Amino acid sequence: MNDNAAADARPGRLVLLTTSHRVAPGLLSWPAWRVLRDADLVVCPDSAHPQLPYLREAGVEVERSAPTGRELVDLAVGGRTVVVIPSADGDSSLTDELARLAGSGRVRMPELELLPASYDLPGARLLDLVAVMDRIRAECPWSGRQTGEGLVKYLIEEAYELVEAIEDGDRAAYREELGDVLLQVVFHARIAQEDSEEPFSIDDVAGTIVDKLIRRHPHVFGGESAETPEEVKEHWLRTKAAEKRRDSVTDGIPLDQPALALAAKLAGRARTGGVAAPAPAHDSEDLGDRLLALAALAERQGVDPEAALRSAARRYRDAIRTAERTE
Repeated sequence: MNDNAAADARPGRLVLLTTSHRVAPGLLSWPAWRVLRDADLVVCPDSAHPQLPYLREAGVEVERSAPTGRELVDLAVGGRTVVVIPSADGDSSLTDELARLAGSGRVRMPELELLPASYDLPGARLLDLVAVMDRIRAECPWSGRQTGEGLVKYLIEEAYELVEAIEDGDRAAYREELGDVLLQVVFHARIAQEDSEEPFSIDDVAGTIVDKLIRRHPHVFGGESAETPEEVKEHWLRTKAAEKRRDSVTDGIPLDQPALALAAKLAGRARTGGVAAPAPAHDSEDLGDRLLALAALAERQGVDPEAALRSAARRYRDAIRTAERTE
């Protein structure tokens, strides 16, 4: 066999170039751009693939066709490099066919390479959640009619279910319930986006909390220092007070929260604000006053009275069940 015939028989190289739809088109890795520019042939079965305009702009010619696995093997013969840009679903039928050909032992396969051209950044799946929520809001008869006010009860329920998962130590439930709470945030933001007078989107929500976190962590993003959790809390309270310009330490405390949590929050604000407003005595004749005194005591000791009472209630529930089984 002469040298030309041997060269023509070389199996070549077949590259499957994968991209993420969660990254802006055109933001490809250097190895990806290099293989695209050096390839003998670039094919893409999806004529609407978001990368195509950027590849054309970069001078990369792309043949919009959907060759079979066997056809790709033949196209690579002669030492050629063939790059395939799969469609959004990944073209699993193509990869399955290539795997069958490679496993048959009857076909001289080109060098196969899977080259990720772009990677998801941390948090990229949140983009999927936003896209799914947009579609559900537009196409689901129930979701399309919901209002922020109508969803409040679900938000509260999901928050309590998350608390239960955390306190139970159930990791699978913890993950699921976090997702349910996140869904409520995205759902409310999607509804707010449609408001005719004061619309805002999930990006506005995220931007607001990012700005707040940066402002209230000057020891991380600014020139101040904090070595202990207490100093961090002091920074937080100081910057929060400057932002809110409140007339009373009680401003901003939601009165609709559970009563024990409300009592502890009020006592904590009074204590940290240096307000001389003592809580009722433990031996007060009024039951509410006695409960408030216990909540204030728990706050001073760094105990969450709501969590403490829930824990006690669970123990009592277990005691009731035990008593029921022995009757």
